[in-house]
Amino acid sequence: MEENKKTETTEQKKKSSSKQEIERLQQELEDAKRLGDEYKDKWMRSVAEFDNYKKRNARLWQDAFDEGVKNVIVKILPVGDNLDWAISMGLDEKTTEGLIQLRKKFNDTLASMEITEIDPTGEIFDPNIAEAVMQVESETDAPDTVKTVFQKGYKIKDKIIRYAKVSVVK
Repeated sequence: MEENKKTETTEQKKKSSSKQEIERLQQELEDAKRLGDEYKDKWMRSVAEFDNYKKRNARLWQDAFDEGVKNVIVKILPVGDNLDWAISMGLDEKTTEGLIQLRKKFNDTLASMEITEIDPTGEIFDPNIAEAVMQVESETDAPDTVKTVFQKGYKIKDKIIRYAKVSVVK
């Protein structure tokens, strides 16, 4: 009988030890799952942050490029203004024809760069696209309309790069 009790006690100790081992292993498994979830979360955040970084960097590069294009275009716009002035001079027919062809080529080049002309003649004055340099009186035109454009304005897509200089009816 005593031997049975010893066997039972040994078996109980083994069961207790096995139970503790199972609990320990379950705890380790839960800890490992939690740690895995943390690492997965950190990895996903890192991937998202890197993706945002790439997008932000691409936007910065595009903005810098657009600003460089704008700076160059603003410097060559007076060439177009001078072509317009020369065309209006009333020179001989062949010279005027040549100047018109040059102006057309200039306009085509601007259009290829998505640059459009702002010509608010006859429209209600909008300070977002034009700068009023003088006011004029007119019996035929409505008040606050653009009478004359002294210098054409230009925009790249929706961004103004040069405001039109205009006269506005009082």
